[in-house]
Amino acid sequence: MQGDERQRRILDRARGLGAVDVQVLAEELGVSLETIRRDLRVLEAHGLLRRTRGGAYPVETRGHQASPETRIRRLVPEKRRIAAAAAGLLGPAETVFVDGGFTPQLIAEALPEDRPLTVLTPALGAAQRLSGRENVTVMLLGGQVRGSTRSAVGPWVSQMLSEFVVDLAYVSATGISREHGVTSPDPGVAHTKAQVMKVSRRKVLCGVHTKFGVVSFCRFADFRDFEAIVTDTGLPLAQARPFTRAGNRVLRV
Repeated sequence: MQGDERQRRILDRARGLGAVDVQVLAEELGVSLETIRRDLRVLEAHGLLRRTRGGAYPVETRGHQASPETRIRRLVPEKRRIAAAAAGLLGPAETVFVDGGFTPQLIAEALPEDRPLTVLTPALGAAQRLSGRENVTVMLLGGQVRGSTRSAVGPWVSQMLSEFVVDLAYVSATGISREHGVTSPDPGVAHTKAQVMKVSRRKVLCGVHTKFGVVSFCRFADFRDFEAIVTDTGLPLAQARPFTRAGNRVLRV
């Protein structure tokens, strides 16, 4: 099997499963561990994969996004810790924006039940989980629902957001980069997130360590716009340090 064909198979497997393991790939493809590592380096150099210790995961593009089920299976314990820490930053906020995505959905579940809150969200999952709470008023932002995130996007969402002032926004992203800021692969999603940034007094950026160093197509914010960045301990201190030097509070949980 030629190298380019092998690399295509590795990429297809990563996109299908959400991650690949060097040892497993070597056994399946009948090549050495070093050959697989070399293939992963090539795919990473082309911006298609991000290597991890012992494997790699796909860098999602607009045309090749993993299914919601695949994304949910990734790093669930880390996402739950991030959600709990993010909910702990609520403070005196009475109105809260919860972004689309699995981690923000977990944040919605972690919000306190013993105080009144108004929650704005474009995410069907977050709205569903909060709608039964006695002290929570849920405002579901309407628009075109994207199957990949099960959240509404588009001009209707932005128009609705423009009429509010939000105390605290929990924002997610596909990419977090010092050089290119906070990014999303979809222009419609990025436009909605940019509007959230405008109408919110406080902003908290939430995402697992795999988001760092990733750059997507559409920039919607600068990382300095957030009062805190909540991630997991998979982000090395060396990678977190430039963000803290720039003035961000980085919580690694």
